[in-house]
Amino acid sequence: MTQGKDLRIVFMGTPDFAVASLQKLVENGNNVVGVITAPDRPAGRGKQLAESAVKKYAVANSLKVLQPEKLKNPEFLAELEALNADLQVVVAFRMLPEVVWSMPRLGTFNLHGSLLPQYRGAAPLNWAVINGETKTGVTTFLLDHEIDTGKILFKKEIDIWENDTVGTIHDSLMEIGAGLVVETVDALASGDYKAIPQEELAGETEIKHAPKIFKDDCKIDWSKDVESVRNLIRGLSPYPAAWTTLVHEKSGQEISAKMFFAMHADGKTTTPGSIETDGKNYLKVACGDGWLQITDIQLAGKKRMKTNDFLRGFQQIGEYRFQ
Repeated sequence: MTQGKDLRIVFMGTPDFAVASLQKLVENGNNVVGVITAPDRPAGRGKQLAESAVKKYAVANSLKVLQPEKLKNPEFLAELEALNADLQVVVAFRMLPEVVWSMPRLGTFNLHGSLLPQYRGAAPLNWAVINGETKTGVTTFLLDHEIDTGKILFKKEIDIWENDTVGTIHDSLMEIGAGLVVETVDALASGDYKAIPQEELAGETEIKHAPKIFKDDCKIDWSKDVESVRNLIRGLSPYPAAWTTLVHEKSGQEISAKMFFAMHADGKTTTPGSIETDGKNYLKVACGDGWLQITDIQLAGKKRMKTNDFLRGFQQIGEYRFQ
């Protein structure tokens, strides 16, 4: 019987989330014959060329790296075909053309950060938390023509706890997903799996989507209910972060601020965005149906701070409101 370690594997991925899966394959003794990742991009204030997290790991472990600008480039396709892969594994990469995903004899599978068919799209981890879900997970599925719609291979589910952020969920699923990638490789090698069409799992359930998140999606609307605001903050923490504007009650001066965590707090109903603070330890903000206590905040141009440190340096906070 063919085993996962007998297969020639090409791995495709870019960020830290993908590194865990690549590392798991390498440490498991799988034969990774090539790594496809994003081209180096200018980053930081100096705009120096920066390598992707996957490239850094691949280079450090002497793996062959390809960085195509365009996936339909004839030279890249020739290089990819020359790797003679049995299987391609995709984790946090871009959409592949059919000429790429159909190339290996066993096809190409993707690790997705949701319990498909729910939360297809670019930001599944964020939207699951933003929408107040209590469970999420990772899914491996075979690539097909439409994005995130291929037949499902395996799933692993985890709970989303009340105080989880997208950061904690990311770290948990990164490790769980790495194990699922190796498990899926072994199953495809041996033929011991059943590929299930997503339509069979969807049934009559409403499908929730996970589109790319833009700046406007991150703006806090304080008129919404407490739990919706708290979930938005959790679902965007630590990145890209929910944001709001501090407005001075008299001068109208505006300061942008990011929020990273908030807890339920007591208080009488009042205008959303109103601030209550002792100037030392707590900062509460009114929402549509209650109050939130902000525990982590960052003003534009400043570093992220705990609320007590922030209040020591911004003693005029009582003159502002959030908008």
